[in-house]
Amino acid sequence: MEAPAAAHDAGEPTPDSGAVRDSGATPDSGGVTAELTIASPEQMRELGRRLAKLVRAGDLVMLSGELGAGKTTLTRGLGEGLQVRGAVTSPTFVIARVHPSLVAGPPLVHVDAYRLGGGLDEMEDLDLDVSLPESVVVVEWGEGKVEELTDERLHVTIHRAVGDTADEVRRVSVAGVGERWAEADLGPLSA
Repeated sequence: MEAPAAAHDAGEPTPDSGAVRDSGATPDSGGVTAELTIASPEQMRELGRRLAKLVRAGDLVMLSGELGAGKTTLTRGLGEGLQVRGAVTSPTFVIARVHPSLVAGPPLVHVDAYRLGGGLDEMEDLDLDVSLPESVVVVEWGEGKVEELTDERLHVTIHRAVGDTADEVRRVSVAGVGERWAEADLGPLSA
């Protein structure tokens, strides 16, 4: 879905604002990394749709960022790209939602770990370890809580300006961890 340089859709990252810089593997992550600039909520959804082309059943995606950074917006786009059933909304109060595939693909399990204080012990009731092999599991606020589920995961960190600002620009860092992401091509995230 690449548009000519002179005719970019307003919802798509421009070559400058959405460019992926593949930094290669980092010593601590063991996988590829990418840095993107996202200028609007629609571009964040588009990033999620593009991410859907990279993930597969068994993948764990951890989302980090301030309140209002765009974690659920990104997940909404991921759900659209995976073609799952149901509106992808914040699961803050239900903790987790399962969105079955409409096209025989993997279901999307969307978890919000914000209200969970403990580590993996508190997450066990969600049966994420059972869901992971056949699903794409996205966990918002999962740092320090779900890393033990798998040695292979994708960390997406969304940075936004804080304080009283109308700035919608987000800096997005994507870092793969483990063998699954060691040589993954993150180029489609900006294509």
